[in-house]
Amino acid sequence: MEKSKEIKPFILQILQEVDEEIEKGSVGITLNIAGNSRSLSGERVTGEDFWILCRVLKNNSYINGMSPYESFLPVLILLIKYSLGGISASIHLYSSGLDVRYNLLSDVGAYYAAKLLQKQHNLIYLNLMFNDIGPEGGELIAKALHKNRTLKHLRMTGNKIENKGGMFFAAMLQINSSLEKLDLGDCDLGMQSVIAFATVLTQNRTIKGLNLNRPILYGEQEESTVHLGHMLKENQCLVELHMCKHDIKNCGMKQLCDALYLNRSLQYLDVSCNKITQDGMKCLADVLKSNTTLEVIDLSFNRMENAGANYLSDALASHNRTLKALSVVSNNIEGKGLVALSQSMKTNPTLSHIYIWGNKFDEATCVAYSDLIHTGRLKSDNTDVEPFVVDGHVYLAEVSNGLKRHYYWTPGYGEACSLSSNAGFSLAPVGQHL
Repeated sequence: MEKSKEIKPFILQILQEVDEEIEKGSVGITLNIAGNSRSLSGERVTGEDFWILCRVLKNNSYINGMSPYESFLPVLILLIKYSLGGISASIHLYSSGLDVRYNLLSDVGAYYAAKLLQKQHNLIYLNLMFNDIGPEGGELIAKALHKNRTLKHLRMTGNKIENKGGMFFAAMLQINSSLEKLDLGDCDLGMQSVIAFATVLTQNRTIKGLNLNRPILYGEQEESTVHLGHMLKENQCLVELHMCKHDIKNCGMKQLCDALYLNRSLQYLDVSCNKITQDGMKCLADVLKSNTTLEVIDLSFNRMENAGANYLSDALASHNRTLKALSVVSNNIEGKGLVALSQSMKTNPTLSHIYIWGNKFDEATCVAYSDLIHTGRLKSDNTDVEPFVVDGHVYLAEVSNGLKRHYYWTPGYGEACSLSSNAGFSLAPVGQHL
């Protein structure tokens, strides 16, 4: 009203709900205004709308920082949900932040987000994924973080900040000492910015989680794995690393494995959607025989086949007692390889989560995993298959469990942050919202 702007009913309603929660004594509020609701009526938050929100939140002490939980505990979340004009909105009372994913902020909204980061000194979590933010908007946000000392988690997923924007974020990590997790997946980063991140993280001791999924890379030399491998040798603070769609082949996997012999901090490694075959899996199996920190490994959508599965099962059965979760979804593994992995769980007491859908099941596979589930060795929430019987034969059906099933989307019903659907983040927690 002060600026004679049109009042957006859904934003006004959200702020009124916040007022009610403040009156009840709630602190550490996270505003969640997602633009990808199933009942979307066409109205989303624009850059100008976001400016109004930032004006309201800039000096609001109730959007403040509570002590971060050290684990991912969605069962503690008190969630108040309602739907306003097709915009799915909610207020989480266990943390502090702003979630405006899947809206239309563009670089205009990025400008106001940067201003908010400069003025609001209590914000812990900011989610801007898929908001049409380009390189210029990325630059503004990265530069705003030079002086910000409170933000712990920034999610820029799907904004095409490209190599230029990526370089500004890499430069920011040389200065910023508070950010713990940075998600730049699907941002069209180039090789130059990937190398810059690898170089900076040899010195940065604050970042615990980094997502560099799907950069735009050219050539067949797998340079990204060379530089990120060197970083893993030097960095002993990084807990979580996502390298999905890096075009990693066996040579690149060997580079990473050589680094993992020396690394003593990484708990969650994501190398899904690459071109790793049995030779690369042999290198990883050798690492698992001595590594004592890796707890979650995502190998989904590679090409390990039976031989690669056998290498991993041998290491897990006889040597490794640290790994908790393994995903081998869609790896062209046949019955013998899948049965070998199930057998390793009988002698390995630590491995509790395994995901196998998308491979070639035979009856022996179905029986093996059915036995694991029925005997209680494998909990039904810790795998992506469920046995059923037809005419005396056992089959496996897919269930919606995984390491990060809701990375890009949230379900229309049920809990979006359930442990069964996002097991990776609960087994290797980085911190609040991370």
